[in-house]
Amino acid sequence: MEKRHQIQEKILGLIESNDLRGLSLRQIAEKIGEDSSQPQKINHHLTQLKEKGLIYWDKGKKIIRRTISGKVESSGLVSIPILGAANCGPATLFAKQSMEGYLKISKRFLSSSKTKGIFAVRAVGSSLNKADIDHKGTSITDGDFILIDGDQRTPRNNDYVLSVIDDVVNIKKYIFDKEKNQIILLSESTENIPPIYIHPSDTYSINGKVIQVIKKPKID
Repeated sequence: MEKRHQIQEKILGLIESNDLRGLSLRQIAEKIGEDSSQPQKINHHLTQLKEKGLIYWDKGKKIIRRTISGKVESSGLVSIPILGAANCGPATLFAKQSMEGYLKISKRFLSSSKTKGIFAVRAVGSSLNKADIDHKGTSITDGDFILIDGDQRTPRNNDYVLSVIDDVVNIKKYIFDKEKNQIILLSESTENIPPIYIHPSDTYSINGKVIQVIKKPKID
């Protein structure tokens, strides 16, 4: 995950505790302890934060504020926080809930009116490239954005879940084998990826259910 520039962190901190409405770039520089004679530097970092979806910035009206997670804008777009990456293959990426930015999508792409508690992760790996997430043939491939409802932590059989095992994030198909008293996390892949078998008393947590997949754009 790309680390944000120190100036960007200062700006985000300033926004949290101050109303920046009407402030010039030079005034913002002064408030974060930067050289006010270089407003273009502040302009650059504000642009970066806006492109990452972390702030709303209206240059004309001089309005700068943090993006509000789950808020439906007048355009019909909703901001979904991106909390890093999750494996759809061998468990190699560690769980770090450090927000990278926001994914702006039409509210029409959500299966319900609920927006609170929903976050996105980027898929890494191919263990679900033959899955059928929405019963319409939608699979998960490397680079897709996966929308997770973090409030749904009690899955049913055949749900796709985001889970954490030994501080490692996985997205798999959930099966509870009642007869053998075990949880099975299945891959559905063109590759030969073995299941993960978990005893219910093992250290294991479910951090949400997959509710939607935003496919990576195909560029010819």
